[in-house]
Amino acid sequence: MIVRELELDLDAFEGPFDLLLTLILKEELDLADVDVAGIVVRFVERLAEREALDLDVCGEFLVLVAALLELKARGLFEDEAAELSELEPEEAAEELARRLAEYRRMKEAAGWLSERLAGERDRFFRLGPAPLAPEPERRLAPQDPESLAGVLRLLAAEPPTVSLKHMELRFPPVAQFVERFRALLRRRSRFDFDAELGALSRAEQAVAFLALLELRRADEISISQAAPFAPIRVTRVGEESAAADERTTAWNVRSA
Repeated sequence: MIVRELELDLDAFEGPFDLLLTLILKEELDLADVDVAGIVVRFVERLAEREALDLDVCGEFLVLVAALLELKARGLFEDEAAELSELEPEEAAEELARRLAEYRRMKEAAGWLSERLAGERDRFFRLGPAPLAPEPERRLAPQDPESLAGVLRLLAAEPPTVSLKHMELRFPPVAQFVERFRALLRRRSRFDFDAELGALSRAEQAVAFLALLELRRADEISISQAAPFAPIRVTRVGEESAAADERTTAWNVRSA
């Protein structure tokens, strides 16, 4: 569809759109009497009849209608009357022709870009510098040779040995506490476990308790406790009856 051949049926004009533009530019038809909305409605109806949207035709039509609306707006408003009076018919025709030519140039440029995009669709550009591009010269700041030699000497030196002694877990042997308990029971017939080993660490107390279990397994001692979490009384085997009579008041209170 050619926009200039669009047939119009308006109150002030009947015929092709091209003729309407000619009459307006020659001032043979007053633009104030032209119903621009009717032109737009007729164009939309023509597009609906074709059932296809032609963007090139729509763009050309928008340029022409925009020019008509601008000329009509200048004639309808009083503050634009002076400017309208200075506009000659030839100037108005040149202005319209200039806008149409500019539109055609933009349309041709858009078509050229579309063709380039379709032709280069399977090509990819590299993000790095061009292969033949000159490499930039890298300049180092002034350096002190003595400082560089010192750094090299530090790199050449053997690193110190890392000590893991602070991570080593040391436990006293069970036999040490076994002999300790035997010597203690030779001096007296009984003792309180908490009173004798309360100053030791938790790990040492655990090893000492294992020593008690070892002596109990060998049937050398007997272990008693009045209640859960009460003090532990250790007695030499054969001294249980005497130990029962020798229980002190402090031990009974601690057991309670």
